[in-house]
Amino acid sequence: MSTQPPLAIAPTGSGTLIGAAAQLIEDTDGGQVFIYGQLTHVWEAADQESRRFAAVNLLNLHAARAGIIASAFGVSVGTLWRWKALVAVQGVAGLLVEKRGPQGNSKLSPALIVRIHELKAAGLSNRAAAEQAGVSEFSVRRAMSLDPVTGQAPVSPAPTASQPATGKEAEAGVGVGVLPAQEPLPLLADPEPRTTHRMEASIGGLGEATPVFTPAARVPYAGLLLALPALEATGLRGCIHQVYGSLKPGFYGLDTMILETVLRTLAGEHRAEGAARLDPVGFGRILGMDRAPQVRTVRRKHQELASQGLAGALLEALGRHHLAGLVNTLNTSQDTDTRQARQDSGTEPGGSTAPTKDASGGSEDLGLVVYVDGHVRSYQGKKKTGKQYSTRLKFPTPATMETWVADGNGAPIFMVMAEPNSSLVSELRRLTPTLREMIGDQRRVLIGFDREGWSPQLFEHLIEAGLDPLTWRKGEIEPVNQDLFAECEYTDRWGVTTTYGQVADTRVNLTYGSVKNPTLVPMRQISRIVAAGKHTQEATGDDTRQIHLLTSNTQAPAAELLHVMSRRWRHENYFRFAREHFALDAHDTYQAVADDARRSVPNPAKEQAKRKRDVLAAQLNGLVGVVQAQEVALSTPQPGETLLVTNKMLNDVNAPVIKLEKQLAKANAAYQKIPARLPLGEVSPGQVVLDTELKQLLHAFRMAAYNISMILATEVRTQTGYSAAQNETHNFIRQALSVTGDIDPRREGFLEVVLDPMGTGRDTRALARLCERLTETGTVFPGTDRVLRYRVKGL
Repeated sequence: MSTQPPLAIAPTGSGTLIGAAAQLIEDTDGGQVFIYGQLTHVWEAADQESRRFAAVNLLNLHAARAGIIASAFGVSVGTLWRWKALVAVQGVAGLLVEKRGPQGNSKLSPALIVRIHELKAAGLSNRAAAEQAGVSEFSVRRAMSLDPVTGQAPVSPAPTASQPATGKEAEAGVGVGVLPAQEPLPLLADPEPRTTHRMEASIGGLGEATPVFTPAARVPYAGLLLALPALEATGLRGCIHQVYGSLKPGFYGLDTMILETVLRTLAGEHRAEGAARLDPVGFGRILGMDRAPQVRTVRRKHQELASQGLAGALLEALGRHHLAGLVNTLNTSQDTDTRQARQDSGTEPGGSTAPTKDASGGSEDLGLVVYVDGHVRSYQGKKKTGKQYSTRLKFPTPATMETWVADGNGAPIFMVMAEPNSSLVSELRRLTPTLREMIGDQRRVLIGFDREGWSPQLFEHLIEAGLDPLTWRKGEIEPVNQDLFAECEYTDRWGVTTTYGQVADTRVNLTYGSVKNPTLVPMRQISRIVAAGKHTQEATGDDTRQIHLLTSNTQAPAAELLHVMSRRWRHENYFRFAREHFALDAHDTYQAVADDARRSVPNPAKEQAKRKRDVLAAQLNGLVGVVQAQEVALSTPQPGETLLVTNKMLNDVNAPVIKLEKQLAKANAAYQKIPARLPLGEVSPGQVVLDTELKQLLHAFRMAAYNISMILATEVRTQTGYSAAQNETHNFIRQALSVTGDIDPRREGFLEVVLDPMGTGRDTRALARLCERLTETGTVFPGTDRVLRYRVKGL
């Protein structure tokens, strides 16, 4: 049978063609849709619901592209997608045209609108203007969208690609987050296909794909876009571009991979394998791509960076950026002016009532505060690696050692891989010139560490480099006179006052070197009386004890130094938090290189010989006591008894002692002959070192992710008036980063992020204020010229 030719598209030659298969015919009586000559839809002029359903049905049948169908029915693509979403949820009833109800009375009188415009023109934030005018922040935003003369919304066409927004229009919209009236966004519209760009990249004709955003509603992961202003504050992007330049030509460029790694980490997927657990299309929408890179692509791009061997330089660049500026807050001109006004009035630390605080928790008297501590990263694989003693596990384990430097808030600044079998004292000596160079000026620096770093020689070395050590005193010392103790208190920048009872502030001299000609190191000692532990009470019978803090800083109050030392636990808490939430101890690669066979290491045979010698010495000490008791018994016979003690009897009694003394002498001679250190190749041939380059590179990304969460938490606590900020700020940030929202790029030069409300009104209001703060930064989405603007639906 021969193939029948298809019917004509429509029985008449008039009408609007919809692709190659359908035709729309409309007149004053209604409309009809034909598909290959078959009448499929009919409606009357007043039946708009049936007309909309016909358009949705053509879209579901894939009769033509969405743009062609929307153009034929005289609506936007967004409206067509919205109709489809309504039909999917509510059926045809969702397309019913409902009349808008009457609106309630508004508090915004013409005089009040003019007043709000004047307050905003004076540079006040929405929150401050709302307080001055006695209205809500929503009313302020609404008033700014109204004409101060007529009190009505200005009538102006929405800017298009051929008619971009003017400078005044753009300036008027940046601070308030108001878009011209537009059609609703389509629900999860498909991203724009990037097939052509991918083909160009595959043949080397594309350096990197630029982000392209498709208007879409209820986008998953939209809350992660809140992190972008804080990401700019961390300096990660600038430092990576400065150190690495760019990646090889390909579809995914350096900026995209930075965003992918940081945002994926904030989403809870810390390792490259986590990319397989995120929706690639949904995650790609917030990256401006048709889909997010796959696991193998992520690994390849990371390895490309790691192969350059510049991770150490990247971490140092991040450290310089962190130490140079206020990294724990967002930099906005309005924030600077507001902070200065509060300082002038004495209502914020930094004014006349409190010492000035910087981002690292220091003050004018205290200087910059940093903490240094070591971290043991255990290894559970089968490779032959060196061992480190883990204080967390309480025994030596195959591991690598890292030395971390944090600021006064416990946020990481930078890290280095520690030398094998090194102590904190040697690591502090090694870090001193690097830290001093990274600070780059003569600022006072208070460097805190635990008792492992106790060393008078180290203290003198740090003081000569312009660093003030801060640590607890080690060893037994004479108690401080009870009459010198008094109560003191300290108020931090959050307004929390801590009282320290029984504190004494004295001066001491530490010594090192020879006994005849010792070297003196003058230090300041701050002592406290605290409750004694169980073992101390059993040994001394006292229920209190004295602990002593040592430093070379003589300017800061004793209470502030105690407060700073107590905050050192924030650094310890970072290790615990990052281990759970940022894969601090994860082995991102199991690649290894041969260890330096010529490196000098302790000789284990020396330790074995020492243990054998010590066992013999202990046995000899015990036996000598027994022999002495026997000799006393021989020389003191019972009353009335006569006993003759001969040399043979004495020799028989002392024979075991003589035998052990010979064994001990032989063991000691053997111990002395064994060299204390040997080349690693002789002690442990075939030992390897785990690759550290990729680990340090990923540390930089994860440090930035942690600092982003800290920056956002600080903003919530200081700028939003969040009532639960004392205890729930970090939980709030994690929830905010996980909310859905709309992504709207329809206005030229802007990317509008409209987030869905959170679970409670309190959280939603705090999120709205945070969005306002983030919008004021004027952050540009990386790789584009689009300024990010945030707001919450309904506010």
